[in-house]
Amino acid sequence: MEKKIFPQRLYGLWLLSLVASAVIALRLADIQVIRHNYYKEQSERNRTQTIFQAAPRGRIITAEGTAVAQSAPSFNLYFFPGKNNSQEDYIQTLAREISAVIKEPQEDILAKLKRAVKSGKASVIEENLASSYVLPLAELQVHYNGIYLMEESKRTYPYDTFASHLIGYLGSMEGRAWRDRDQSLDYRLDSKIGRFGIEKKFEKYLKGTDGGLYLEVDHRSRLKSIIEDKKWQPGADIYLTLNFKLQRAAEEGLKNSVTGRGAAVALNPKTGAVLALATAPGFDPNIFVPYGHEETEKDRKEIKEFNLAVQGVYPPASTFKIITAMAANEAGKLDTERYVFCNGLYDAGSRVFKCWSKHGNVNFWSAMAGSCDVYFYGLSNYIGPAVIEKMQRQFMFGLPTGIDIAGERSGNLFGPTRRAKNKTYWFIGDTLNLSIGQGELLATPVKMAQFAAALANRGKVLRPYYIDKIVSSSGAVLFKGEQEVLNEVKVKPQTWDIIFKALKGVVDNGTGRAAKISGLDVYAKTGTAQNPHGRDHAWMIAFAGRNGQEPDIAVAVFVENGLSGAGVAGPIVRAMLRAFYNIEDEKAAQKETGVDEGTSRLRGARGGAAVSAETQLALKLAREALAAEKEHAGE
Repeated sequence: MEKKIFPQRLYGLWLLSLVASAVIALRLADIQVIRHNYYKEQSERNRTQTIFQAAPRGRIITAEGTAVAQSAPSFNLYFFPGKNNSQEDYIQTLAREISAVIKEPQEDILAKLKRAVKSGKASVIEENLASSYVLPLAELQVHYNGIYLMEESKRTYPYDTFASHLIGYLGSMEGRAWRDRDQSLDYRLDSKIGRFGIEKKFEKYLKGTDGGLYLEVDHRSRLKSIIEDKKWQPGADIYLTLNFKLQRAAEEGLKNSVTGRGAAVALNPKTGAVLALATAPGFDPNIFVPYGHEETEKDRKEIKEFNLAVQGVYPPASTFKIITAMAANEAGKLDTERYVFCNGLYDAGSRVFKCWSKHGNVNFWSAMAGSCDVYFYGLSNYIGPAVIEKMQRQFMFGLPTGIDIAGERSGNLFGPTRRAKNKTYWFIGDTLNLSIGQGELLATPVKMAQFAAALANRGKVLRPYYIDKIVSSSGAVLFKGEQEVLNEVKVKPQTWDIIFKALKGVVDNGTGRAAKISGLDVYAKTGTAQNPHGRDHAWMIAFAGRNGQEPDIAVAVFVENGLSGAGVAGPIVRAMLRAFYNIEDEKAAQKETGVDEGTSRLRGARGGAAVSAETQLALKLAREALAAEKEHAGE
């Protein structure tokens, strides 16, 4: 019996040995063949250390070639401990020399040097050093063994707040950003990435390929030698459709307005290209990528990311009278020469509606020029709300423009069909409010610019776009922006002729005279949006071309709580048009606005600066509007 048991045990041991040998063989095959490259890389990592150099991000450039976001050199100071530079007296002297250059406490630098010596690893002593420190530190590098000044790339925005809500800013790679990162790009936990605006939207194009120093280390990770200094590869450049001077004029106009809050958008009415997109107040994206000695945490917390140009929704007010007029003409019910008497009131039966002024006898032309509410109350009551709603649908009110900016709001279409779908009543007061762009009708500034552009080109509703092209560092065009027609407004040619004539009259003889400029055909409509929560908001939409030529630019300006479209939004439109057409003659501007040279030299309240003709005109028109009606500011 015992003889049988022994062979069975021997057989079991043999089988166990066979299985173990198979496992070892498979493991060797895995290491030597199947995952050879992986383990080779791990082995390399055990004997190498990499100090990465952030690659320059691609530039963001305006239509004229001005770089509004670019990369500037930044420097990090490293210490490589070794046998000849780790003595106490040596690092004491080195700490004293470095402290004298970068104006940091000697004790802090010494502590960093000691930690580096203790670890035996290449360590950073100071990051994001300004370029003024480069020369003296380079001299120290010559005389002291072990310190190394490495150039990196830091994002800069040379024009500070320029188009800040469009361009955006950078932030650290952390938390969710790390989890959601593009695995095809060489990110690290300390990488800077786009966190807002174009910087975020086009991160994959702007991000370059990082370089770095590849160091050989021993089994204790102590530095032995520098293996390779690998050069970075810069990111792709983004060319915007923005006009630099026009954008600056828009931002300055909003900043210096009565509230300093608002938005201004300008489009090319032939293509839909964005010529300007400004939101006020803006912010300086430089505070998100400071040098080591700068304190910007407080400023960062005060940043308002809300992009009023695409996210703010407000009643378009009297700018919407254009829609009412077009609807009436298409219905065959617009008699441009018929006179109506405006005594400042319109009796709707159950309620009396006010006009902002007493205009007396007005026909269509003078009603548009003077923005008479009473005239349009009567016109809308005559034609009915359905045709007005139909016309606003043609211009795609209540829908987003399609501009490629995150968070764009659609606004709200207002009309009896919408009410019927919601099974609620429509009243005569709704019709009257609709006719002058009040009530539940809401639109963003970019929507109103799209509307102005559609008027300028006689019917093409275009998708706004702001990227002209994206070009790689090798010169290859990776992306190209193009015109896209979203809808075509179908109306009679006569309707366009009437609207062009009426809007020209607004500028030549009416509430839009602030936008009148010699040498240009300017067409505009002002508006003052009622605000139940405070002071009314100011609007002006406009388009213009050189005398006798087709319009080249369409503009919408909105000033939150601005009170007067004529007195507040109008001068901003004017400044934008002058910038776009390079009209610099200040004397001509004074003549057109009725402000003489002596008046323009009056000292202002802000730091005693000279008051410009544009500002004088704004104040003059605002005073007129306020005097006209206390409850409802002038159009």
